[in-house]
Amino acid sequence: MSSPASQSPAVALGSDLSPDGALTLTLSGRLDGASAASVWEPAAQLVEKENPSRLVVDARGLEYCDGAGIALLLDLRTRQARRNAPSEIRGLRPEFQRLLDQFEPTDYRQPPRPPRPAYSLPDEVGRATHEVWEDFKELVSFVGELGTAFLAVLRAPKRLRWKDALLVAEQAGANALPIVSLIGFLMGLVLAFQSGVLMKQFGVEIYVANLVGLSMVRELGPLMTAIVLAGRSGSAFAAEIGTMKINEEVDALKTMGVDPIHFLVVPRVLAGVFITPLLAVFSSLMGLVGGAIVMLSFGYPLVAYTNQLLADLGGIGLVDFLGGLVKAFAFGILVAAIGCLRGLQTGRGAAAVGRSTTGAVVSGIILIAIADSIFSVIYYYLDI
Repeated sequence: MSSPASQSPAVALGSDLSPDGALTLTLSGRLDGASAASVWEPAAQLVEKENPSRLVVDARGLEYCDGAGIALLLDLRTRQARRNAPSEIRGLRPEFQRLLDQFEPTDYRQPPRPPRPAYSLPDEVGRATHEVWEDFKELVSFVGELGTAFLAVLRAPKRLRWKDALLVAEQAGANALPIVSLIGFLMGLVLAFQSGVLMKQFGVEIYVANLVGLSMVRELGPLMTAIVLAGRSGSAFAAEIGTMKINEEVDALKTMGVDPIHFLVVPRVLAGVFITPLLAVFSSLMGLVGGAIVMLSFGYPLVAYTNQLLADLGGIGLVDFLGGLVKAFAFGILVAAIGCLRGLQTGRGAAAVGRSTTGAVVSGIILIAIADSIFSVIYYYLDI
């Protein structure tokens, strides 16, 4: 028995229930955003009412089908999937079938989640603490996997894709040199000018050289370089790997027996380890240049500024230089590793890559601040 369930100028819906309990829905015309609403509820009611053992949608008469029509077809298949009953779409044109094939009914088998209830402050604190703890466990696991991968590279260096590591070093290091140098120059310039104005009142503005030199080499040079790389390179690592995760390229690597940590993460972390100290040196150097310009404006010759920087008491020494390099080395590992980790943690959906990128930048800056505080305490007790 066949009877029209709904009729509109754009689309028509017909139904037929066979003796064996199979329901056939016939769609014809144009199934777009305007017309899909007119047949969606009647079609859904038919499926819920008849509870068919098998659902067949005859789409041979569809002349056009947009995203709303695809959503209707997916909803009908999903309702059958929730009953563990089969469904079939027949006669759908290839260009529309390709759109429908991008979605799997079993992914939407569970009904939509109800709105999250409002939690009290202790509940929110507990949930946030649990999320931080889970993230910390993933971080520890990732560090272990990364360490194992580096040991494998040390045992067999030829297994590492060195060309990829050099390419990453160029993109994240050499291409970041202008912005790192500019920020270092401005930091030295502003620091020297602000401190010089105060010191000039007491006639000791020559010590601006010591202030700028020690601040840039030991602290600001490595710190500002790491923050710039966290926003520039760490986010890029997260976006690249996150996009690969969404496109299932990471899963394809695992299927082929390739370790994603060794294939994707190690070259990026290795590049970050080598480029961050070099960039920190350039940043510190440009900061000293900025301080020199201010000192020249105060009437001091360049040789006086240089001698004060290298003075035996209060000047820059080898220990200060190496201390800044050690910081930059550690910051490079943190920035590159956390960017790759957030990329591997990317979920599904259009906003997933954006969340991973934001998480890489925020986590990178937080870890940099924590590591810098730890270095300050260590250097204090070591009298460095």
